[in-house]
Amino acid sequence: MFKSIEEVEPKFAEQGYIADRTLATTVYLAMSLGKPIFLEGEPGVGKTEVAKVMAEILKTDLIRLQCYEGLDANTALYEWNYPRQMLELRLEEARGIAKEEIGRNIFGEEFLLKRPLLQAIQSDGRTAPVLLIDEVDRCDEEFEAFLLEVLSDFQITIPEIGTVGAKEVPFVVLTSNRTRELHDALKRRCLYLWIDYPTFEKEMDIVDSRVPGIQEELARQVCGFMQLMRTRDFYKRPGIAETIDWALALMALNIEELDPPTVDATLGCILKYKEDIENLQKDGLPQVIEKARMLKNRAEKRVSRPVEIED
Repeated sequence: MFKSIEEVEPKFAEQGYIADRTLATTVYLAMSLGKPIFLEGEPGVGKTEVAKVMAEILKTDLIRLQCYEGLDANTALYEWNYPRQMLELRLEEARGIAKEEIGRNIFGEEFLLKRPLLQAIQSDGRTAPVLLIDEVDRCDEEFEAFLLEVLSDFQITIPEIGTVGAKEVPFVVLTSNRTRELHDALKRRCLYLWIDYPTFEKEMDIVDSRVPGIQEELARQVCGFMQLMRTRDFYKRPGIAETIDWALALMALNIEELDPPTVDATLGCILKYKEDIENLQKDGLPQVIEKARMLKNRAEKRVSRPVEIED
């Protein structure tokens, strides 16, 4: 799909995702080597979005497996449609089929409920799908071991049918918020990348891309404020998703400049826990906004400072 690393960044930019060189290199190598990508980072930094963007670029299906505690192989792979099987048995009895023949066909593919992993393996599209295994750190270690086996050869065995393998290996993205450490064996199967919070300059580019029409000064104030929020000891620091949501909310309110009443009224776009909101309000919003402006000004000076070339 990509002839070079340089092609990755503009393709992502067309979809509104600002990819840096490291991410572009990882995506290019994953496509070239046929390896999954394992993305770790804080919630809201854009890990899941990578899979969505890849599906748009490849013009293929996005198949998502949302992990959670207690997820088992059957739920992720396949299940038999028991109600339909029972109905088929009763229909066969009603047709007068011999007892020894009843039920011989109820374990065919037409009675199989395909879950995300089997959907990805048996995809019959013109282009291999993108398989997103989201928040893999939430699943149990037993499922993690099963996942390792599937990712090794992309084939599974259904006892009643036989072995099913992928005609084309899907593009796989695993994400983790690092609520627990995953086994090294799973990571070794993947290309690893930690996605951090963006710098002020990168966050400005993201806002410009995802919030069309926003005034530059407001975008700078928003990004400066969010940069400051991530230096504080919150239960949940705001990510890029919150930046975009807040910028869109301010646009909807026709706000041109941040002020304490506006920030106070829209804190729910940024912070998602009552304790975090109360802690921020205790510090005094005018002082916090002023600190954010100072941070913004320092960032602007770093960008505009000319590069000194030694003789």
